[in-house]
Amino acid sequence: MSEPVIVSGQLAEKDLKRLARLSRGGTVGPTAVYYAGVTAPIISASISLMVRNASDMAGLSDYWQWFLSALVAAFAGISWYLIFIRWSYGISGKGKDEMAREAEIALLDDVLQVRRGGIETRISWDAVKEVKQHRGHTTVRIRGGDAVIIPASWFNKDKTARKAFTEQLMQKTGS
Repeated sequence: MSEPVIVSGQLAEKDLKRLARLSRGGTVGPTAVYYAGVTAPIISASISLMVRNASDMAGLSDYWQWFLSALVAAFAGISWYLIFIRWSYGISGKGKDEMAREAEIALLDDVLQVRRGGIETRISWDAVKEVKQHRGHTTVRIRGGDAVIIPASWFNKDKTARKAFTEQLMQKTGS
């Protein structure tokens, strides 16, 4: 049994944004698309009727009433569809709470262990799909789970320590 390799630190706001982008990489289910597609036309029709009636009261010609109501309705429908799809990803803005928690990532013999606050997650090495080193962070993608980000700042500008950690991580995952 070898000595575990451990790195720890807090996630910065930019790390949380990276993590959110990685988590949103999934697909949206057919039910969400269905409801977004059903509600968007209803919202468009309602907005169209409101704009048509308002432009009629303002004394605009029939042409401008229909043109403006169609234009505003199209924007309203597209906007709602995009908002609904984004909500469907289920990403909540935990922000400050996530940044306040100390995170620890340990490379153990049998698992990758991730601790944040009072939560500990143990990920078997065969569940790690991909390890990629980027300029400011290392990304660990997990099969059937959320990605893990290891910011370069956790190594206190020690490039050798970061490289050794990443190499051992890639060795354990077979990357």
